[in-house]
Amino acid sequence: MDIKKLISEMTLEEKASLLSGLDFWHTKPVERLGIPSVMVSDGPHGLRKQSDQADHLGVNESIKAVCMPTACATAASFDRDMLRQIGEAVGDACQHEKVAVDLGPAVNIKRSPLCGRNFEYFSEDPYLAAELSTSLIKGIQSRNIGVSVKHFAANSQEHRRMSSDSVVDERTLREIYYPAFESAVKDGKAWTVMCSYNRLNGEYASQHRGLLTDLLRGEWGFDGYVVSDWGAVSDRVKGVHAGLDLEMPASGGTNDQRVVEAVRAGELDEKDVDLAVERILTVHKRYWDNAKPDTPWDMEAQHELARQLAAECMVLLKNEDGVLPIAQDETVAVIGRFAKVPRYQGGGSSHINSFKVESLLDALEGNEKITYAQGYDIVTEEPDEALIAEAVEAAKKADKAVIVAGLPDSFESEGYDRTHMRMPACQVALIERVAAVNPNTIVVLYNGSPVEMPWIGCVKAVVEGYLGGQAVGGATKLVLWGDVNPCGRLPESFPIKLEHNPSYLTYGGEGDTAIYSEGVFVGYRYYDRKCMDVLFPFGYGLSYTSYEYSNLTVSADSIRDTDTLNVTVDVTNTGKLPGKEVMQLYVGDCESSVFRPVRELKGFEKVALQPGETKTVSFTLGKRAFAYWNAALHDWHVESGAFTIEIGRSSRDIALSKTINVESTVEVPAHFTVNSIFADFMKSPKAMAVLAPIVEEMAHGMGMGGDSETAQSAISSEMVEAMVRYMPLRSVASFSGGKLGYKELSALVDMINNA
Repeated sequence: MDIKKLISEMTLEEKASLLSGLDFWHTKPVERLGIPSVMVSDGPHGLRKQSDQADHLGVNESIKAVCMPTACATAASFDRDMLRQIGEAVGDACQHEKVAVDLGPAVNIKRSPLCGRNFEYFSEDPYLAAELSTSLIKGIQSRNIGVSVKHFAANSQEHRRMSSDSVVDERTLREIYYPAFESAVKDGKAWTVMCSYNRLNGEYASQHRGLLTDLLRGEWGFDGYVVSDWGAVSDRVKGVHAGLDLEMPASGGTNDQRVVEAVRAGELDEKDVDLAVERILTVHKRYWDNAKPDTPWDMEAQHELARQLAAECMVLLKNEDGVLPIAQDETVAVIGRFAKVPRYQGGGSSHINSFKVESLLDALEGNEKITYAQGYDIVTEEPDEALIAEAVEAAKKADKAVIVAGLPDSFESEGYDRTHMRMPACQVALIERVAAVNPNTIVVLYNGSPVEMPWIGCVKAVVEGYLGGQAVGGATKLVLWGDVNPCGRLPESFPIKLEHNPSYLTYGGEGDTAIYSEGVFVGYRYYDRKCMDVLFPFGYGLSYTSYEYSNLTVSADSIRDTDTLNVTVDVTNTGKLPGKEVMQLYVGDCESSVFRPVRELKGFEKVALQPGETKTVSFTLGKRAFAYWNAALHDWHVESGAFTIEIGRSSRDIALSKTINVESTVEVPAHFTVNSIFADFMKSPKAMAVLAPIVEEMAHGMGMGGDSETAQSAISSEMVEAMVRYMPLRSVASFSGGKLGYKELSALVDMINNA
């Protein structure tokens, strides 16, 4: 297929028709030229393929498929290989079902625990989100199925999601909200990118040329096409010019006609239309040339994989007195409706119609040591005294009690945000009552985002299962009974209460304006900077074994910002069980001229170790590991100085640390005016070469050369120095006795700026 030749043979109407969908899930064909339609479909953690009665909120049924652990769970794995495995499984399903583009992954940052779609997102940390989502992308696209990385950009709330304006400064966008998209494009080579519903700094993402063309294509080198989120288009003509290639779903031809009319009226260059068509057909050709509908889709094998992976995503948050793992001969009261009917995925466009679901009770079938009590009802939040009483009686008779709790579907879903971080009152009451009669109470949580845990002091163990996919029950059994050693780590901070979250005061916005006032201090970057207590910190997770870190080495004590730094560290399994440890590398700038976090994640590796085994883990750090985004340079910049290299078990548990020196090779150009203060001039050697005599005379004129001893004692040298530092240069005209006026001072500034 010669795409450029095909485009040259198309009428303007035919070209415009290719820029919107045929229906909810298909692109338009051009039968006259032999251009077929392709199908796109939802489901980054599984395939949500619909045919009749299509919708984007998961209301109508889709084909039977396999639901893998969701992003909130897989992010806890800190395991790139796992994400690639999931991607390969999803890619195989897409090939089998003739789906050309999988609409995911969703890589938006978890700005607040309230976002209704957090279960679909990876992390509050941009590096972790970038690394894991890129691995998923590589897995899907290894099967010659395209991805659509979403939602570009700064889409961190469901409240007013189709009209809100995310007001975010440039540095925050670059450091927090862009990196996962950048990695998806540069490293993952994503076939498509989906623009978000919201506006970004005043302009809808669907018609934001600075976002879709200047940044995405011009700077990052994106060579695929941009598709709208379903119904996200505001002005289609502006969108075509901005770089929005495909509008989904179908517009009934109205926007196609608008494009035709705009071209004929000279309001839109036909070259923009041609370019959009070329991008769309180029991507679809990759699928057409590699379509393999005979690809086998072994759902049973994928179910087994889903169970194995879900177990490795689970995070052991508490294990007092080694109450876990459960011994085979212990009697256990399994309590909670989620133990029988698990919540394993979120609501909305990613909702998979699972071909089978495995609950904890299914996994424990035939075990005579197990009793079950429902404990609570998910229809109402209010405690049911009869259900609680039944659970209490079961717990009294058992060696241990396992309560499976979490958030019902109604608490978190696409389309709306949560209003609080609480669990249902019926579950809280159940946990407290059961723990009062059984000292060995264990809580397992199925939820898509953090919850408050007012009951945590009265239970022995807590396992965070997140939304672990259709085999979550089997995975839960593997972890609780010790067949799998828990090795998940929290990809987000769990604050003690919602009010502690850095976005609390402005999240959701006023009307349609959502100001990201916390800037770069999202999640642990905020909590660690404030030394604020959290329920559980970013990166936290326990194990049934123990690990020791040693021999932290760096390839150099001093580097230039153009160099790379190699870091190695040894980890030893000092316990009695095999396990997997997550090595986390953090970098911190010891002293900066801009506000920076205490530390930022810049590397991680998951390591499997037998008891007594030691392995050496290696990391390589480049310029970006030390840099912040400098808006004046419009580039990444490293300031000369000391940086810490830290190896931690979490952002709050740093085991080893070294300090290195990094030398900047880029000078930030300073532009001075007569209103610049002396403190800023003093940072510039070239400025001080000109102004040193003036600074000295200023200090003298402000009291250091007076005749009165009383005046000398009342005005300290420190006071004078401070006063001079914060005075603008223009003040010299008032303190120089007429020697230097505004004209002379302006000439000095010009001399400094031109030096």
